[in-house]
Amino acid sequence: MSADPQAVTVHAIITPHPEHVAEVEAELRIMVRETRQEPGNRRYDLLREQTPDGMVRFHVQERYRDLDAVQAHRDSPHYQAYRAKAATWFLEAPQVTLLSDVEVGG
Repeated sequence: MSADPQAVTVHAIITPHPEHVAEVEAELRIMVRETRQEPGNRRYDLLREQTPDGMVRFHVQERYRDLDAVQAHRDSPHYQAYRAKAATWFLEAPQVTLLSDVEVGG
């Protein structure tokens, strides 16, 4: 895959309260389905981590055409609904990192 200077990759780590793991996962599954339909979305994957101490964290790996597509996602009704519903279910604020491609040549 060659570097795309406009593309944006987002990595989010979401740590729910233990009693809300099922609800957060259910809502994230809806987010996957809805976000993959967005015109600027190139990829949206959900991964689950079980730490040695039993904590569950979700990792969301997203890829968008550009920053405008990221903003369109954040403005979407499904994203807004998810955030409003799940905000109190998080043990801590989601850790969100925006990344850009690095051309390494070849």
